[in-house]
Amino acid sequence: MHIYKPEQEPAVRSLGPENLLLKGATLKNTKKIYGVSVYTGMETKMALNYQGKSQKRSAVEKSINAFLCVYLCILISKAVVCTTLKYVWQSKEGQDEPWYNQKTQKEKDTFMYLKMFTDFLSFMVLFNFIIPVSMYVTVEMQKFFGSFFIKWDNDFFDPEIKEGALVNTSDLNEELGQVEYVFTDKTGTLTQNNMEFIECCIDGFQYRQRDVRSELDGFTVTDGPVHKLQPKAGVEKEELFLRALCLCHTVQVKEAGSEETLGDRLDGMLPKPEEERGFIASSPDEVALVKGAMKYGFTFLGLENKKMKIRNRQNDIEEYSLLHVLNFDPVRRRMSVIVQTRSGETLLFCKGADSSIFPRVRPEEVDRIRLHVERNATEGYRTLCVAYKQLTAEEYMVAETGLQDARLALQDREEKLMAMYNQLETGMSLIGATAVEDRLQEEAAETMEALQGAGMKIWVLTGDKMETAKSTCYACRLFQRGTELLELTVRTLEDGRSKREERLLELLRDYHKRAVQDAPPVRTGVVTRSWCGSQEYGFIIDGATLTLVMNPPRDADASLYRSLFLQICQNCTTVLCCRMAPLQKAQIVKMVKNSKGSPITLSIGDGANDVSMILEAHVGIGIKGKEGRQAVRNSDYAIPKLKHLKKLLLAHGHLYYVRIAHLVQYFFYKNLCFILPQFLYQFFCGYSQQPLYDAAYLTMYNICFTSLPILAYSLLEQHICIEILLDNATLYREIAKNAMLRWRPFLYWTLLGIFQGLMFFFGVRFLFSNPALQDNGQVFGNWSYGTIVFTVLVFTVTLKLALDTRHWTWLNHSAIWGSLAFYVFFSFFWGGIIWPFLKQQRLYFVFANMLSSVSAWLVIIILILLSLLPEILLMVLRKPRGPLSRQKKPGQSNVGGIPSSQSSARPLLMRTFSDESNTVILTDGCCHTSLLQASEGALLTGAVGWDHQSSLTSADLHPLRFNKTQQRFQLESHDSKSHKTAPSRHFLL
Repeated sequence: MHIYKPEQEPAVRSLGPENLLLKGATLKNTKKIYGVSVYTGMETKMALNYQGKSQKRSAVEKSINAFLCVYLCILISKAVVCTTLKYVWQSKEGQDEPWYNQKTQKEKDTFMYLKMFTDFLSFMVLFNFIIPVSMYVTVEMQKFFGSFFIKWDNDFFDPEIKEGALVNTSDLNEELGQVEYVFTDKTGTLTQNNMEFIECCIDGFQYRQRDVRSELDGFTVTDGPVHKLQPKAGVEKEELFLRALCLCHTVQVKEAGSEETLGDRLDGMLPKPEEERGFIASSPDEVALVKGAMKYGFTFLGLENKKMKIRNRQNDIEEYSLLHVLNFDPVRRRMSVIVQTRSGETLLFCKGADSSIFPRVRPEEVDRIRLHVERNATEGYRTLCVAYKQLTAEEYMVAETGLQDARLALQDREEKLMAMYNQLETGMSLIGATAVEDRLQEEAAETMEALQGAGMKIWVLTGDKMETAKSTCYACRLFQRGTELLELTVRTLEDGRSKREERLLELLRDYHKRAVQDAPPVRTGVVTRSWCGSQEYGFIIDGATLTLVMNPPRDADASLYRSLFLQICQNCTTVLCCRMAPLQKAQIVKMVKNSKGSPITLSIGDGANDVSMILEAHVGIGIKGKEGRQAVRNSDYAIPKLKHLKKLLLAHGHLYYVRIAHLVQYFFYKNLCFILPQFLYQFFCGYSQQPLYDAAYLTMYNICFTSLPILAYSLLEQHICIEILLDNATLYREIAKNAMLRWRPFLYWTLLGIFQGLMFFFGVRFLFSNPALQDNGQVFGNWSYGTIVFTVLVFTVTLKLALDTRHWTWLNHSAIWGSLAFYVFFSFFWGGIIWPFLKQQRLYFVFANMLSSVSAWLVIIILILLSLLPEILLMVLRKPRGPLSRQKKPGQSNVGGIPSSQSSARPLLMRTFSDESNTVILTDGCCHTSLLQASEGALLTGAVGWDHQSSLTSADLHPLRFNKTQQRFQLESHDSKSHKTAPSRHFLL
């Protein structure tokens, strides 16, 4: 862009992504701007994204399509059978043209095969109600209204940001209950992304902040590279390092007068008002480093007219001209600035990851810093290395020309800029390194433990160092002390004996043998833990090695590398992928998503670098963190904190899946019950396409009579209360792998529909074997027959849903009993009035006349009871099986805000032993507790260290004896010297 000013030479400025003003952007410290309109017409975002990304489809939708194909085959089979039998029956003498129904000449001249085809279509129309078209409408309504329960859940509200959960799509509610793999980012997801400067290393010496009043300069030297007290680094090195922290960033200072800039100076050693100033930056790391420099005497005062001002320890103002900013990008993993001092010196300051800085500095300088960087990373701190380079006038002119040409290039601008950046960032001098702490998210460890207990595999995909990420995994309990870590990184590949590719294949085969071939078989969907007796494995891989796995040499078998890698990862409880680029995150998710079995994947992240994996996974979760809203906007669901993921999956996801699975099966079942009597009726009416039900009943069966009860059920049902679902993560496994929509449950519902359909038709036919059903001696006709069948049908399928309901609310009562009352009212109303707009009124006074017969009443009641008898017997005789036998707690519910009115007891009692008194607290899982006093020497049998999510055998039980002196239970061992104190944990007695 050329900028023309009066009496001045036109200035040429390049335009890049950093110049774009996005929606909602705020300009700071800017009086005026020169703008240009870009990306117009067909280059606008709307035009370019017209097709959009592909629609995500849930596993439930795929099951619906499969069931629909089965019912479509049933429909065609019925039509074919009836059409065939019709012409077989008419082939008999006298049946084709009876004396009372002579054919017209047109009918006689009609082509035979055309008549057969017409009859086939007629039967298709007659039986088409077996296809539950209204189910799709009900499913969409259930998904739409059900998504509001996530938004309305107060447990998802975060008072810090004053926001709750966000639902961007309601099509995937049930997928939340089917997740098998969770891919999570580290920074901002597992951690708070709230950076705090901890320590730094300058010229090989460690500096850690203590009380600033104990040191004149604010520094305290702890241990040097040989772990003993050492003299401090030179003052010049210290000040050069702090200047680098104050200058190498893109931080902006908040305007004066805001609350953050106000402070009270009590004495000379306390922070100055400038130390309380506020900062705005694209990354919290930069703010943490600037604030860390402020603690030690160097304060960044701001940027104005390309002039960066800092205040040093002597309270002198230093001014630097900002010449160029070499922006950070995930490929280079570093950023640099070129500044000029008042004396005319040109300096380049660079900070970045150790893997990108160390190769660009002298090796002898690396050895002094590497020890501190690795130690800080092991402790879980985020590390950055700082380097500088002094440019001569000639070097700067070459760099200025090269950068200007690269930025003005219309083609390959990014590649040319990258080449110039790499050329400038070589031959630097390493000054030191920083350590910044990013604390774990609230309840991060508990959340990850619950997800693993639910059978999910956790993959951590991060761009951080391996040591930092590994420390975070241990802190989140993803890696346990007994976990055997299988490491596949650049460090393990460089053994010096063989090529990297050969070493990679060797390690893959070795790890495959240990983790897959030699490992005991594990049940599908069950994540083992080390205390279960079998060895637990964790896998670690870095970005460079992953590139070799995904893109091996041409002469190698690419499928072999990927197959070995994937099988190893699938047999590990946790996989850690470090030093990952955003594209690699998406590749990992896609590889697992397309693996054998097509497991349901979930990706969760908070930043723009997580968008690719969020879009790739079946379910994308965005966290409303401190890295913008890109992840939230591109996600399917958004939550304020990681801890909310536990309830979103274990409670909401579980309930959503159970509700919609029951809805789907129920719709196919009730339509089969509806049409089967219509099919059987054709055998008794000469296959004449005579309908059994009135047209009004055919129309309103799915629309009015049976739609509201199942809709209310699919929105409000809670077969297990939410508190139990959260406390027992293993319940999630019972619905894994689309358990409720497999072929076996589908076959059960189909057989139940066939049984009840046969009961409806032949039960009423048995009634009609006696012609005198009325007191006046008159007989019932065709429409009375169909009305009785339809009445039994409506009451049976509705009461079947009432039997399945575990969580009764006033809405359920209104929907179920209101639908039955509406059917009775409509039948009286429809048949009790002569409607002038109807040419014929088949049901005139039929319903009222039917109910005047005691025999009709008796048959209706008996058939309803006989049809529901198998369900009632199953409910009575079925033994309680695990946690699913538990009912809801009395009066507790927070999904939909509807109180519950049912309760029952769990078959197993959860006992919690208190180590503060001799009291045993007995808990039945429904918050009913009782107390027992434990006497001296009381001997109980329990399982030490197990919680209620685990299954036990007799071999897992150990005797426990109460010690009144120590006020705690102890393991009763065969060896009297090996008594162990049992901590305050859950025990199964």
